[in-house]
Parts: sequence; structure tokens; C-alpha cells
Amino acid sequence: MAPKSWQSRPRSKPRPPRHRNKRTLRSGGQFRSSNRPSDGPAVLYGWHTVKAALENPARRIRRLLATENALRRLTEDGVALPVKPELVRPDVIDARLGPDAVHQGLLAEADPLTAPTATEIALQGIVLVLDQITDPHNVGAILRSAAAFAVGAIVTTARHSPEATGVLAKSASGALELVPLVTVQNQARGMEDLRQRGFRLVGLDSGGETDLADLKLRAPLALVLGAEGKGLRQLTKTTCDQLARLDLPGEIKSLNVSNAAALALYVANRSLTTTDPS
Repeated sequence: MAPKSWQSRPRSKPRPPRHRNKRTLRSGGQFRSSNRPSDGPAVLYGWHTVKAALENPARRIRRLLATENALRRLTEDGVALPVKPELVRPDVIDARLGPDAVHQGLLAEADPLTAPTATEIALQGIVLVLDQITDPHNVGAILRSAAAFAVGAIVTTARHSPEATGVLAKSASGALELVPLVTVQNQARGMEDLRQRGFRLVGLDSGGETDLADLKLRAPLALVLGAEGKGLRQLTKTTCDQLARLDLPGEIKSLNVSNAAALALYVANRSLTTTDPS
């Protein structure tokens, strides 16, 4: 059986409304900025997360806090610093993030990356559609897998999705700078837009009639993953072209959603590679 019982973590407090304008894609997975209202700076911390942001010319860095060791590593790696770093002790960053945050001596405040639209997604390869997945650890881990498998974009809803900052960015380990996040107001309409542009929509569901590995897949492909605990919502299921499951050989038949995403991307990539006529 495929992943069935994914548990989400409750949100600690309500998220303020987000304001997104159109964002256009640039080559190399970078995004062009636009002047839009912001809910405040994105807080980025950790070596891979901050280094990737510093190396992304589309990411506007507002402030950089670094320990002496972290600043030395950046210098040795030849990372250009767009702002003058503030040299601090590790406990200064601890006080900002909390003692449990693994910051590795780096914290940056940056403008959020602006969002592309569904019509700007390239008509090739794979995109992921996340149906109300709210845990920032899971979404960050999915972003990391998406970057590893060269996913073209991740589509989420404006509501019921975590902000692209903090824990999500840290869990993504730099992938936030590489994989476009496309935000839609309505999941079903966003999926229909993808279908009209030629994407085949395959939802991952334990009740799917076919194992994903047995499907004859074609690009462009959209893999749709459901929220933890609930799985895909009924409207999302009916909007998909097909539902597929992930058959597992072991005693445990369910996976965390981020692990299921990685496995599905591996299976789909193998299938697309095998059936690619070129």
C-alpha cells in the first residue's frame, strides 16, 4: 500500500496574509525580483541556506550576521558578500533563533523571492503540486529532493502552506534558491491550468489502482501530493488525470510525505528516462 497516514504539525500561530505579485523565471533556477508588498524579511540561517542565498543574484540580502569562523569559511569559498557582515558571537544568533536552531554561525535577513505564475512553468520534466502540506520541515525536505531531481517548480496554495523562511529554508538546505515556488489561490484551478498547458496530473494516493512504477509516464508531468493525515482532498483527486500508489515491499506501508515525494520523483524520473524517445 502507498503512504496513507501522514501527520502534520499544528501551526503555532496564525500566519499574516501574504501578498504575491507575478514573478518571472530566469535561467539557472533564479528568479527576477519585482516591487511588491512584503510581510517582512525572510530569515535564513545555516551554512547551505545562507551561502545559497548569497550566491543567488536575485536574492536581495538586507543584513548578514556571522561568527568569525563562518565568515572565514565564506571568504575561503570565495563567496561575494552584498552587504557588510556583522561579526557576532554564536550566542547572539542563538538569542535570535532559539537555542535549538542549528545556524552554524550564519543568519541573514533577505527580501522574499517573488513568485512566478503557473503559466511561466517550463513545459518539460516534472513539477510537484502540494495539496495543503503545512509542515515547514516536510516542505523544506521536499524542496531539497525537488532540487536533486531537477523539478521545474513546486505549486502550493496561498493558504495552508508554510512561509518560505526560517525552518522551511533551513530544511531545504539551499534548494529554496533553486526551485521556483508557484503560489495559486485555488488548487483545483491551478491544476486545471497545468492540464490545459499539457501537463499530465498524477495524484499519489493509497487507493490508486496502479503502482506508480507501472504507469507509462510522459513529460510534462505533475505529481500531486496530499496533506499529512488527510491525503489528497476529494476535489484534488477528481481533478487528477490518474491516481497512483507507491507499493512498498516491507512491513511498514506508510511513509512521511517528504520521503514519499523523494521516492515518487525517483520512480517517475526512471520512467520518463526509459520512455523518452530522444
